[in-house]
Amino acid sequence: MHLAYPAVLAALLFCTGLYGVLARRNAILVLMSVELMLNAVNLNLVAFDVWIRDTLHAGQALTLFVIAIAAAEIGIGLAIVLMVYRNRGSSDVDRLRDTAERAEPDAPAAEKAEVIA
Repeated sequence: MHLAYPAVLAALLFCTGLYGVLARRNAILVLMSVELMLNAVNLNLVAFDVWIRDTLHAGQALTLFVIAIAAAEIGIGLAIVLMVYRNRGSSDVDRLRDTAERAEPDAPAAEKAEVIA
């Protein structure tokens, strides 16, 4: 089998995932797109491992580590998205900027000096 077939498929998967990360608003779809990108990397690792005919199968071993890291990432990411959804009622990525703490509205300078001191 030629190396070009899995490499082209991995490039298409990666580009699809990249489009999903850049264009989607829903946080769960963004996480799914990141997983798609990681699967494209895994496909490349296994394809190059088979092409090089490595006796240690380092590409396949590294793929297992990437899968483990991806599982941990999706678990933590999904927990964060669910907590944001419970608090905000939406998982829209653009509205997540509103979660940052803001400074108090303009207070008189004397009150600010008392707070600092």
